[in-house]
Amino acid sequence: MIVLYFQPPPLESELIRRPPVVTIMGHVDHGKTTLLDALRHSAIVDTEFGGITQHIGAFSVKLDSGEEVTFLDTPGHAAFREMRARGASVTDVVVLVVAADDGVMEQTKESIQHAVEANVTIVVAINKIDAPGADVVRTREMLLQNGLQLEEDGGEIQAVAISALKGQNLNLLVEAIATQAELLNLRADPRGLVEAVVVESRIDPGRGKVATCVIQRGTLRKGAVLVAGTAWCKVRNMFDDAGQPVKAAPPATPIQVIGWRELPSAGDTVLEVESERRASEVVEWRMREKVKEKQQEGQAAIQEKLNEHLKVYKTQLEEKRRLGIRYRRRQREPRQKENRDDDSGPQVSLVLKGDVDGTLEAILNVLDTYHSQECQLEVISYGVGTVTPSDVTLAAAFNGFIYTFNTEVPADVRKMAAEQGVTIKENNVIYHLVEDLKNEISKILPCKDVEEILGEANVIEEFLITEGKKKVPVAGCRCVKGVLKKDALYRVIRGQDVIHEGMLTSMRHVKSEVASIGKSKECGLKFADESLHFAPGDTLICYKVNQVQQVTDWDPGF
Repeated sequence: MIVLYFQPPPLESELIRRPPVVTIMGHVDHGKTTLLDALRHSAIVDTEFGGITQHIGAFSVKLDSGEEVTFLDTPGHAAFREMRARGASVTDVVVLVVAADDGVMEQTKESIQHAVEANVTIVVAINKIDAPGADVVRTREMLLQNGLQLEEDGGEIQAVAISALKGQNLNLLVEAIATQAELLNLRADPRGLVEAVVVESRIDPGRGKVATCVIQRGTLRKGAVLVAGTAWCKVRNMFDDAGQPVKAAPPATPIQVIGWRELPSAGDTVLEVESERRASEVVEWRMREKVKEKQQEGQAAIQEKLNEHLKVYKTQLEEKRRLGIRYRRRQREPRQKENRDDDSGPQVSLVLKGDVDGTLEAILNVLDTYHSQECQLEVISYGVGTVTPSDVTLAAAFNGFIYTFNTEVPADVRKMAAEQGVTIKENNVIYHLVEDLKNEISKILPCKDVEEILGEANVIEEFLITEGKKKVPVAGCRCVKGVLKKDALYRVIRGQDVIHEGMLTSMRHVKSEVASIGKSKECGLKFADESLHFAPGDTLICYKVNQVQQVTDWDPGF
């Protein structure tokens, strides 16, 4: 049997009490990680670049009350929407952190949506009550407007006003979490084959491929064989969030698993199998199924194009039959090439390397928001781990960049990149990565023409002057705004219509040829188009066209 299935539900007698899995959610900079620091007496936030949680952290915390709780700290940044959704899918209780000075923000609303969709109990922590401008009452009203009816308003959702930074009322929040866990009566089967979920995965230079998993059923031990998506491993070692070796991981335990043949993806379901052979068979079957799915998708796309072609062909055939067999339609323009190069415009190519799978996926989701016809953005390769020589070779072939996120660049690879003229851009905050990429896109965008209005004049009268044997019209004008310049462009407006645009050949003040005319002065203007005639009341707009460097209008959503 090559298909894996979940085990049948366990008997009530086999279930034991397990710690709750609690997810900290909310908007960026509302104090989620600071709250987690206070609960576990640590200083995680100091280690995060820019004060932003870059990926999901899974930690087992023993509270002062003696209760053991597994916490998931999910990013509040807009780029990590998918990861936040995964956090809600594996949790029992969501602690929704809302800053009292900001209230409900965009990611707060998304977090509420994820928790509701996952049918997860919510406890609200109204944070930063000591901050200037904090308004707990207004925050409660905003929560009610977004569908959360708190206990104070006759609902069932507990809300605790806290200061994570000063540790104020944290005991009340812990009691609220413990109460919800007690009501949920959380139990799990510690025996049998392991079932878990991948929270994050990364390549560690010293340990190889590492996946952080939360155990949902069974007890994981060293030597177990696991399958997650199209990756499998024989557990070589296990470590807790502090990096200490662990011999056994019961349900609700977050654990770092070492020994993966390939890197699993964040969100993958982990199932234990009997042997390495079985794991290999399952993975091979899943990979074949993926290939089949891609082939079917490709076949569907081909069939759709064929149907479109047949539709056009049948329409043309019916038209020919209507006109008769002797009618032959002429080809009125040169035949176009069968293969046209649609990528002739400017393009930014990049190789992307990240520290963990979940963060890499979040960055790719941000890049998917880029849509522009003026410049193409091409991710030619991406992966987890350090930059390799093949990454440099690939970037050089496409004249592209290498963007790294919170990962190392070996000295020999850095030297190779310098020799081949490949720029490596190292980042550890997603804001900076996106801003740098926007700058690179803006640099290669073509300049655009921008009009600058210099002045405006009213036509008082048309004069005809003799040049040789012909009469040439001249506009007798008065400058009413700005300045008129001889070498600028002019637009002639009559009523609401533009009747002419062009240049001058002569600008005279009194009898002298001049280069410019200031406001309130009169002048005679002769245009290059000598067939142009003027009428009293015509407006002349003097302007010039500047070449301005474009800036990309890409809005990634933050």
